[in-house]
Amino acid sequence: MTLRIFVTGPPGVGKTTLVERVAKEADRWGYLVGGMITREVRRNGRRVGFKITALDTGEEGTLASLRGTSRLPGVPFGRYIVHVDELERVGLSAIRRALTEADLIVVDEIGPMEYGSDEFVRTIGEVLKSEKPLLAVVHRRFVDRFRPLGKLHTLSLANRNAEFGIILDEIMRELKGIRG
Repeated sequence: MTLRIFVTGPPGVGKTTLVERVAKEADRWGYLVGGMITREVRRNGRRVGFKITALDTGEEGTLASLRGTSRLPGVPFGRYIVHVDELERVGLSAIRRALTEADLIVVDEIGPMEYGSDEFVRTIGEVLKSEKPLLAVVHRRFVDRFRPLGKLHTLSLANRNAEFGIILDEIMRELKGIRG
């Protein structure tokens, strides 16, 4: 069975940091890592949006911004406008490239904002059908959908360093098994 690791936990606990650390370590060992990372955008200590970064190219886009702070088109989502075009241009392109080129697919995050894109939902379906190992951050509202599809790791401030080691070991064992 293909390794699928899902990471969840409360905001600010280090989910993205953990995923980035694992991706960098796999890359350091010569494995091709693809997909996308989502980071908060802050101004004056206040969250004003989210940006997406393609792991393979470093290309960036805006996933969401506070209402009234961006001229990009988008779909209202609570206090934010989700920029579906940007998600598809940067994030989905990176995930699709990872499906064909990468040894490890990373998706940060699978959540309500991303589910505003039907293409994102379809692409995640393709990822889950593929034989490629997956490391994904899953929003707490989506945990029950993904729990049966792989291993779920719930991060806390107390366990995040230990979980990094556990997840890295699992992924490296899988990647070494693929290459032989």
